Amino acid sequence: MRCSIKNRSKTACNLYLCRVRLNKYIAQTGYCSLRVAENMIKSGKIQVNGIVCIQNIEVKGQPLVQAEGLVITRNSVPDKKTYVAFNKPEGLVCTEDKNEKNGVLDFLKFKERIFTVGRLDKDSEGLILLTNDGDAANKIIHAENAHEKEYLVTLNKALTSGFKIAQLEAGVKILDTITKSCTVIPVNDTTFRFVLTQGLNRQIRRMAEAIGYEVVKLQRTRVMNIELGDLQPGEWRDLSSTEKEILFDLL
Repeated sequence: MRCSIKNRSKTACNLYLCRVRLNKYIAQTGYCSLRVAENMIKSGKIQVNGIVCIQNIEVKGQPLVQAEGLVITRNSVPDKKTYVAFNKPEGLVCTEDKNEKNGVLDFLKFKERIFTVGRLDKDSEGLILLTNDGDAANKIIHAENAHEKEYLVTLNKALTSGFKIAQLEAGVKILDTITKSCTVIPVNDTTFRFVLTQGLNRQIRRMAEAIGYEVVKLQRTRVMNIELGDLQPGEWRDLSSTEKEILFDLL
């Protein structure tokens, strides 16, 4: 019988008494994000009880799960959950690839294992959240939850047409789909605030291209209730107790 995990105060042991998908089991240990766990399973990098798994099976109890040779058990769930806000400079890559010299994780060099919540492309800068809480990360990035993300965007030329702005807000065709409705707020003729509830690959850049414009600068300034604030490029901070309380209420 399946059950859902709703109570944050439950112990790590109780979290694993119910049947869960393998990718979620791995993410809940803090080893990596849910998305990366899915890719590792498909790539044959995960073993369960000595057998390579290429399908996202269900597990229960305390299976012997190995990821890249490392044994992951319920006892490997981090005692302390970490939640970090980081101002990613341009040029850094949001990846968990240990061989990426320009990766965010290599730049930060945290002692504990931590991963980025979602992505921000190499040419963009701004707010990235990092955590070892796989369950919270999944809820933040899951498309169906439609959590807001805000961006400060500068275009290559003036956009003064109300029609163009309305077109962006209503949705444009990119990647064989129509983007969901969003909010576009002018700052001046070339700079705008975009508030999205969607996270398609290079979405804002593709949206601008769809109406004949080019993004010359893109900075993410907010994820849900977490704001970039006065963090300078390359700086990070732990989320405050108030930020975490509000964030968890929104998840």
